[in-house]
Amino acid sequence: MIRKLSTLLLAAALMTACCSEPCNKTLSGLNPADFETTIGDQTTQLYTLKNANGMEVCITPFGGRIVSVMVPDRAGEMRDVVLGFDKIADYQNVPSDFGASIGRYANRIGQGKFTLDGVEYDLPKNNFGHCLHGGPNGWQYKLYTVEETTATKLVLSLASPDGEEQFPGNVEAKVIYTLTDENAIAIDYEATTDAPTVINMTNHSYFNLTGDPTQTILDHELMINAEGFTPVDDTYMTTGEIAPVAETPMDFRTAKAVGKEIDNFDYIQLKNGNGYDHNWVLATNRDKTVPAVVLYAPTTGIELTVYTDEPGIQVYSGNFLDGTVTGKKGIVYNQRVGICLETQKYPDTPNKPEWPSAVLRPGEKYTSHCTFKFGVRE
Repeated sequence: MIRKLSTLLLAAALMTACCSEPCNKTLSGLNPADFETTIGDQTTQLYTLKNANGMEVCITPFGGRIVSVMVPDRAGEMRDVVLGFDKIADYQNVPSDFGASIGRYANRIGQGKFTLDGVEYDLPKNNFGHCLHGGPNGWQYKLYTVEETTATKLVLSLASPDGEEQFPGNVEAKVIYTLTDENAIAIDYEATTDAPTVINMTNHSYFNLTGDPTQTILDHELMINAEGFTPVDDTYMTTGEIAPVAETPMDFRTAKAVGKEIDNFDYIQLKNGNGYDHNWVLATNRDKTVPAVVLYAPTTGIELTVYTDEPGIQVYSGNFLDGTVTGKKGIVYNQRVGICLETQKYPDTPNKPEWPSAVLRPGEKYTSHCTFKFGVRE
């Protein structure tokens, strides 16, 4: 009887503990119940990937978004190194690209227009007269379907109908997240179409390798494996030029602090971008085994290496975060508390035929690969 009473008291104590702090919270502190909802006729939830090292990645199918990424710092403390929200309602109600799988066309298409096979398409203009990230109702605001889920893999699919945001063709797309035991998030994109169209997918995670987004990323050290970049005008649109980075603030061939020259608005490209918001022309020859970018936080020792088979990468230093958005754990996101590393075709490629093509035709398969690999420097 005494043993039975003790067991009941222990169970009651555990239940009390679970009520005061939910037992099923993720390592990053997310409550999965806050991500359970119905959108249209589909229900959705939070998916958690974990590897043998204890690294954790949480993903919501709403926008195919990475919500949190827990990695160890040099002292072994686990830190969440991406920005985002801690409930699905905020992703639905607060316009943002945090962690999103972007489509159909990541980045900008000039004047919201392009011509393909003699047909001109007029797209929504949602950014300084241009079409940005597939328009105001791009894929980051769609609910992806979960096709497969394991402890380390999540396969998401999306059917985009002909004419969605005025893009041509019925497109079937996939985003495949794989967490490896090398502490890498491999992201594979696939798409097919029944009519000629343009495709350019990417991930829009905002990284802060301190794990503390009350701090900026200006002291993060950045290396970009690129000899050139694509300059922009004052509407953030590429001019068509590929300019050398040598002897400019755009030169990150040797690692330097993000903030070292970011406010040098005497340099017109930094003025036009309000900081860094540019596409670099990678010198990797589209070899996904060659580092494209290395980002490092001296305070935590956390290092992020980006690999891709795409020709370019957009580096955006969070210039337009302005304190109006409150993210996870009630932290206000001020300017430059996150940096985006978006592997991609060059911006406005559909209007610049001399650049690597983004055209996808029936019978072809679009593929794109990006790996975010985390490590620690002592």
